[in-house]
Amino acid sequence: MTKVIILLLLIVSANYSLAQGPGKSGISMTRCDGAINIFEDGDFHPQFTGEKGSEVLVEAYPSLTKIDSKNAIWFSYIAPSDGDLTFSATVANGYLQMVVFEELGGDICGEIEKGESEIKRLHSGKNDKTVGLNFEIGGGVLYSLPIRKGRKIQLLLVTNEESKEKVELAWNFIEKVESLAEEKIVDRRYDDFAPTFRIVIKDLKTNEPLIANLSIEGSKELVGLYVGSEFMFNVERNCNIIIKCEVEGYFFVDREEYVSSFEDNEIIILLEKVSAGKTMQIEELEFVPGTSEIVKSSEPKLRRLKDFLALNADINVEIQGHVHALGKNTIAGQKVSEARAKRVMKYLITNGIDKSRLKAVGLGNTMPIYPEAQHFYEEQANRRVEVVVQ
Repeated sequence: MTKVIILLLLIVSANYSLAQGPGKSGISMTRCDGAINIFEDGDFHPQFTGEKGSEVLVEAYPSLTKIDSKNAIWFSYIAPSDGDLTFSATVANGYLQMVVFEELGGDICGEIEKGESEIKRLHSGKNDKTVGLNFEIGGGVLYSLPIRKGRKIQLLLVTNEESKEKVELAWNFIEKVESLAEEKIVDRRYDDFAPTFRIVIKDLKTNEPLIANLSIEGSKELVGLYVGSEFMFNVERNCNIIIKCEVEGYFFVDREEYVSSFEDNEIIILLEKVSAGKTMQIEELEFVPGTSEIVKSSEPKLRRLKDFLALNADINVEIQGHVHALGKNTIAGQKVSEARAKRVMKYLITNGIDKSRLKAVGLGNTMPIYPEAQHFYEEQANRRVEVVVQ
């Protein structure tokens, strides 16, 4: 049975646009600032683009003269705690070269371009199909990398010029704790009598706790990367935050939440296992009304989709565009829906996803979620792009 997963991208009308469109401003994963973000442990399947990475920008390092840097993939990772980074990357044909950089002050790509970022591990030979870090070394596998919580590393993988080989990437960060139980509480409170902001991660079906990789953005006192099943904080001021939650084998969740400093707050995030026919929603993919222009604020959502596809190169997708309109489907609505699907497809291709994996179709208003929409949120739900993963 073919596995089909639908990623539902809700489209919200907006009054401003990304002037050039993300197709022209996108950044390929062949460049440091277009690196694929890795948020959790797991087995991934990225694919080389075969493009010449003319902007890899490692020329400032004399020790990297043997790195071809013509066909590259960059990865970015931030340690959720103190621990040891291990991984293995393997191609079926050709060779792999590897460089691991560590950030010094907050702009790792700028540091690499200037030759300032520290090279932590390097394998420049062309004799190995497998490179990586581990506690046992040999060939292209070097010693594991001890890394402190919050430190950022950038991994550069390089292979034969014009090759489009898929990489078998197994990523494993080992925390410096005795064990990870089925439930892990992260308590960052400094005042037991002040209101508590609590986030709880559970399995949607079983209601059992899940150990998740949690990223919080938007508030200086909460911002960070955490690993656990329950998280507790104090909040000094009212704020809006963005929560990104990932567990291997589950659909990831991105949410924006308002947090009050005057009362206890609890957010329960229920994660659903990836399986055939399930639906995941990625909210706030915004288009200018009546057009295919994607607003700049929506690019992080597209990047999340790009990272998902980049890490799973064995997945092909069909991008389906929809519009909200009353009455029968029109030629104009059909064209807008197709243009929106193609714009998303163009963004993915520009950012290194092989176009042979992508197909864009426009369905106009032939498949509304709410055929007789009465409320604004129902109209928003009808304006969407669905990505069918097979």
